[in-house]
Amino acid sequence: MAAAKKPAKAAKKSAAKNAATRHIALLRGVNVNGITIKSADLKALFVELGFDEVRTVLASGNVLFDTGESDAGALRKRIEQALRERFGYDAWIVLLTQKQVADMAAAYPFERIDEERHPYLVFGSDAAMLDEVMEKAGTVDPKLERLKRGKGVLYWQCPRGESTDTPVAKLLAKTRYKSSTTARNLRTVEKLLTD
Repeated sequence: MAAAKKPAKAAKKSAAKNAATRHIALLRGVNVNGITIKSADLKALFVELGFDEVRTVLASGNVLFDTGESDAGALRKRIEQALRERFGYDAWIVLLTQKQVADMAAAYPFERIDEERHPYLVFGSDAAMLDEVMEKAGTVDPKLERLKRGKGVLYWQCPRGESTDTPVAKLLAKTRYKSSTTARNLRTVEKLLTD
């Protein structure tokens, strides 16, 4: 009887794994301004939370994981709370499926490779905040930087070495957007899609 239960348990676990969706958690403000989290510790937390196939990418707070949980809002809150408790900082993430991120990256409207400019995606967990950034940015000087609204994302391009100095960069750095936006270079985003 016990032998029959084992294959059934394995089949159930395998079916649950097949139903899992690949997610990407983008942490804001990690390994800057005194908030240091080692990739191994970050991965360990996500494993403890019960996620499968956990992998961190670079040291800027990017975690790929599989889960069958479908309530994205509850999932995001659970991860943020665990990060706060474990690492003792005011943690905020943008949580997306890998498919959503792939679609966003594929729609990047500016030059992908440019010797003078950096390509960025500004991810948001609150569409109203992304709309507000667009509105407050107003007419962006295309000689300096470019900004365009996409589905669930802002596409941004700025001069190399000035990703903290342009008008859009200064706008994105405001405390108001801390809990709902985070930016990633397009090359980083593409690394998140190779797994």
